[in-house]
This record gives sequence, structure tokens and C-alpha cells, in this order.
Amino acid sequence: MDEEGNDTNENETKTTGLEGNRTKSGNERDSNKMIYGVEDVPPYHMTFFFGLQQAVMCIGGSLSLPFILSQLLCAGDQDDVRAMLLSLTLFMSGLATVIQCFLGVRLPIIQGGSHTFVPPIVAMMTLDQFRCQPGEGVIPASENTTYSKDDWMLRMREIQGSIILASITQVLVGTLGLAGFLLNYIGPLTIAPAISLIGLSLAEIVSNFCEPHWGISLGTVFLIIIFSTILNKVNVPIPAYTKRHGCHMTSFPLFQLLPIALSVGIVWTLCFVLTETNVLPTNSSVPAYAARTDSKLSVVSNAPWFDFPLPFEFGLPTFSAAGYVGMLSATISSIMESIGDYFAAARLSHAPLPPAHALNRGIAFEGMSSIISGLVGAGHATTSYSNNIGVIAITKIASRAVFITAGVIMIVCGTVGKVGAVLAIIPNPIIGGTLLIGLALVVSVGVSVLSYCDMSSMRNITILGMAMLVGLMIPQWLADNPEKVDTGSTDLDQVIRVLFGTASFTGGIIGFLLDNIIPGTIEERGIERWKCKTSDTGELTQCSEEELKLYEYPVVTRYIRKINMCSYFPLSPTFNKNIDCKCCVRKDRKYSLSDPSMEAFEHSVTISEDSSKHAQN
Repeated sequence: MDEEGNDTNENETKTTGLEGNRTKSGNERDSNKMIYGVEDVPPYHMTFFFGLQQAVMCIGGSLSLPFILSQLLCAGDQDDVRAMLLSLTLFMSGLATVIQCFLGVRLPIIQGGSHTFVPPIVAMMTLDQFRCQPGEGVIPASENTTYSKDDWMLRMREIQGSIILASITQVLVGTLGLAGFLLNYIGPLTIAPAISLIGLSLAEIVSNFCEPHWGISLGTVFLIIIFSTILNKVNVPIPAYTKRHGCHMTSFPLFQLLPIALSVGIVWTLCFVLTETNVLPTNSSVPAYAARTDSKLSVVSNAPWFDFPLPFEFGLPTFSAAGYVGMLSATISSIMESIGDYFAAARLSHAPLPPAHALNRGIAFEGMSSIISGLVGAGHATTSYSNNIGVIAITKIASRAVFITAGVIMIVCGTVGKVGAVLAIIPNPIIGGTLLIGLALVVSVGVSVLSYCDMSSMRNITILGMAMLVGLMIPQWLADNPEKVDTGSTDLDQVIRVLFGTASFTGGIIGFLLDNIIPGTIEERGIERWKCKTSDTGELTQCSEEELKLYEYPVVTRYIRKINMCSYFPLSPTFNKNIDCKCCVRKDRKYSLSDPSMEAFEHSVTISEDSSKHAQN
């Protein structure tokens, strides 16, 4: 209770515009310092606004999925289907975010619908039994004409079954500790290309959002940069009330804390003015029409007021080997991207790198969320959103409570359809601007990881260049020449196209293989420095046991520690991946000095030998 009281007092100090922090630093706060760390809890009203800012970013990024899926399901002109899929997408994004932040990796990460699963769905829908028939999905012209809802539901049930099976495999990968096992071999030259290529590979999607009106998109980017880098030290006077001082004026770092929301609000208002004055085109065939604030009003009118998702709403899922293999390839790519996102989130939050048990939990619970997504019929799995991670670098807010709040907001938006639809009508060019700045920061984070290894080494330069170039080249070649992949097995062809069609997976695998095959010292590869924590001042420090507690569960971890068997369970906070039996280890075995468990073992042997000598004397 005393600790909670102290946290409350700290939050009250931060409520008044963080003047205390600014005074202590002489109004020259370090630009690298986090305003709210992972375990900090902002004041309740500010937590809501911070969470809303993250939710808007996620909704904008996942908005295209329901429209893509409705086309693939041959229900493109059925507004009720699109509205239902939108509600399911928002609900699952929120639920997966809450699960990941509270039970999974416990880092500030937003989960959302994964576009990685679109290619295998496209491949599935090209099969004869699922191919769209002429006129299917078009709303009947008269009341006497009917259409069968079971046609698109049949396709959805096939997608559901494939997602469920692939997600069960993902849960097993995390539960068996396979994800954490990779930590022994992953270094900066694996993570750097994987993270950077996440942002670079999404450039086309961002371009599609910005293309209708580049002026609106670049204006949004310009405002975000101005607010977060130039006006970030400017305090805005606002009225406040406290029991001690009553009504008074206080200063508030508005531009530092809410640059995204503020920029979106300003540009959205501008778009409204341009819409009302008909400066923006009224012809829907003109690309700039997408910048109008009334271009997506049908989403609001068609969205239901209340719609709580239920399992098997479209019928029992169907399963097939071809669908499972296709979705499995997308799942493997998603796992690789998520691992990169976990490391990026930790770096941007100035938190220790996730230990093996946290990494295992992140992958496992991401799979569990995807299973739920398959059960309710969202039509896609969930994965971590890189652009939301990039926002942490702008706002300096990495509070887990903020991201859980964002998840709750999206759950409400998914169940109260009208609320989610209002956020969904933000013009695409504005969403494109926020995605542009967010993904640009993700690319920068990937590049910055290289500071931990020796980039004057020809070995490292070669590995990085190959990983980046091949990571971009192979997916592009596969996109242009899909027919070139012909192994004689349709399922295997699909797996190859999806896996190596994902830039982050391809680049990460190339970097991983070359870094572990080509000889190099631990210092040259940056393995030791990579395991250190980045402090607020940018210095590298060793992680203490206290700092690693942010990856543990509150309250229950102390009880888990009392159960010795839990140390063998890969999802347990007490999991020890270096468990070894001393009596079965040769004393003349040479261990790597970079392995803490081996150092501890050798230290224990030395102590025991010294103790025996002392006893003999």
C-alpha cells in the first residue's frame, strides 16, 4: 500500500504539467528522457487522451482490412458485411492489445489486424470452390431479388479454420520456448534489417493512403514534426483545479504529449472547411475525393449501435491442409516481425531487452488472440503494429497503462459500432501522414541498433548490405514473377511466396544466417553491448534484477517463485533457459564468457574449491 501511495504522489506531481521535471532540469530536459516509463501511470484523464491517440493510429492502419476482406469474400457491395467486419477488427485489436500488454510481453505494444495474412487468403479464394461468381456480392436491385448470405459465410468459415490451426501452431512455438531459444543467436545484425525492413516494406501501403492528397498528408507530417521537435518545450497555460490550490492556471506540455492527436484534429478541421466550401472535388472518381470529410459517412450510417462478437457466428469453421499451410507461412512471418517489434519497443521505451520468458509469452499470447480472432470471424489474425511503436519516440510516453487504455477504447469502438465508425471516417491522407512519420521512426530505430556493433568491420558491413538488399530484392521479384516459383506442389509454392515475400522475414533470415556463419568476435558482433540497457542519457548500462521485474506479473510472481517446477516452464517469469546439471558437465569444457549462466557456474565451482581447501586446512 505504501508503494501505491508513493506512485499516486508521483502521478499528482506530473499532473500539473510536469513543471517539477522541467524545474529540476533547468527547463532543459533531456530529449531522450521518457516522460512516462513502462510502469508509470499518468493521471487518469491524461491516460485516456494518450490512449485515444494510440487508438486513432491503430484504427487508421487496420481500416483497410475490412474492405479488402469484403472484396475477397465476394461481399464487396454489402455495407452490412463491411460494417460487421470493421466492428470485429476493432474489437479484436483492442482485446489483443489488452492481452499482450497485461499477460504477454508486457511492453507498450498495440495489436491490430495483420495484412500479412491477406496473400494466403487471396490464394485460397482463387480456388474453384471459393471463386466469386458473376454478380455475386452485388446488392439486389429489387426487393423480389434475393441473394444468399451463406455464399460469403462459406468462404469466411474456411478462413476461420485456417487461422485457428495456424494460430495454435504459434501458441506452441511460444509455449515450447522456441521463440526464446532464438535469443541465444540473435544480435544487432539480425534485428537491424528485420526492424528497418518492416517500415520500408510498408512504404507502398503508406503511399496509397497519402496518394489522394499529398498536401494534406505532408501537412500532417509537418505539424507532427513541429509540435514534437520544436514546440515540445513550450508549455501551454490551462485552467486547473486541485484541493490545495483551488482554481488556478498551470502550464501543460500540450505539444510534447499530444502531437499526433493535435495534428490530426487541426488537419481534420481543415479538411472539413475544404469540404464545406467544395474546394475538394465532389466527384468520387477523383483521387482527392478521399480527403473529404464526408467521403466515408456511409460507414457511420451502416454501423450498428451495439454488436458484441460471439464465437461461430458464421457457423462452424472448416479446415483444410492447403489453407493451414498458407496461413502457417503468414504466421511464421508474423512471428519474425513481432520479435523485431518487441526489441524496438524495448529500445524506444528505454527498457531492458525482453528476456526469454517474456518473448515466449508475447508470441504465445499473440497466437491465443489470433485464435479468438478466428473463432469470432474477424477474417484475420492479430500482430504488433510497428507505427504505434514509433509514436513512443515522438511522445516520450511508454506507459503500459496508456496502451491498455487504448485497447479498451478499441473494444468499446468495436462493440458500440457508431463510436468506432466516427473514428474510421478520418480522411485517408491524414492517416497516411501519421503512418508516414510513425514508420519512418521504426526504420530509424532499426538503423540505430547498428550502433552496438562495429560498423567499421568489413564483415558487418557485408552482412548488413546483403540482408537489406536481398530483403528488398526477393519480395519484389516474387511480386513481379509469382509464376517462377514452381516446385510441383501448390501448397509449398504458396509457403515460399508468403515467407520470402515478406521483406522483414527475408532480411532477418539473411542477417541471422550470415551473422552466425561468418566468424566474428563477440565484441565485433555487438552481442555484449546489445544485451545492455539504454539509459535516459543514451548510455549503456547492465540490467538489474529490479529493472527486469517489469516483465513479471504483479502479485502472483512471488508465489510462482515458490514452485521450483515453474522454472522449467517457458512462459513462467521464473523460467531459466540456462538450467544445467553441474554433475553432468565436464570441468574442462570451455564456455563463452558472454554467457552469464556459464560465468555463474564457473564462479560456483571456484567458490566450492576454495571452501574445500579451507576446510582441509
